Amino acid sequence: MTEAKAALLVIDMINPLDFDGAEPLCRAAEAIVDPILKLRSAADAADMPVVYVNDNYAAWRSDSAEIVGDVIDSDKPGRNIAERLRPRERDYFVVKPQLSGFYSTTLSALLPRLGVNRLVLAGMAADICVLFTAADAHMREYALWVPSDAVASEDDQRAKWALAIMPNSCDAETRPTRELDLAEWMEATRPGG
Repeated sequence: MTEAKAALLVIDMINPLDFDGAEPLCRAAEAIVDPILKLRSAADAADMPVVYVNDNYAAWRSDSAEIVGDVIDSDKPGRNIAERLRPRERDYFVVKPQLSGFYSTTLSALLPRLGVNRLVLAGMAADICVLFTAADAHMREYALWVPSDAVASEDDQRAKWALAIMPNSCDAETRPTRELDLAEWMEATRPGG
């Protein structure tokens, strides 16, 4: 059996951001694109799977191509973010119907098949979907890193609140990517290390 590895989960970044009051979230999401791209590049270098975990926005007959296309091929506020973070052919895409990436999705079946026991969570919203995914991952005994500069929320105070909860309630590392890089975190959480 190969050594257990980590996966990068990119949560809800393929998002039209076209709802009332989305402007603050759009600005916050734009600020985390570069840290997520940095994590994605590091994941590629480490031969680590990248899994997009994305809301279906109540389009119950949609699939990943349709979700991505509906945002990228539009004039919606989230278009530029989605274009920069567009999933690549080698990436995985899990459609979620609710807040947690684990709730009623294939994620619980996919991660063990990939040999994953550690997760890096990035995306939005830190105080909702990222937090609920972190809690579910913790209950499944995944080691977690939620880089504070790679998650966004509509309200900065709520993001700080969620990031304060995660280390205590989910045993998650929350240092930003400028203080901790992927290779360091992977070494620190290596099984048997």
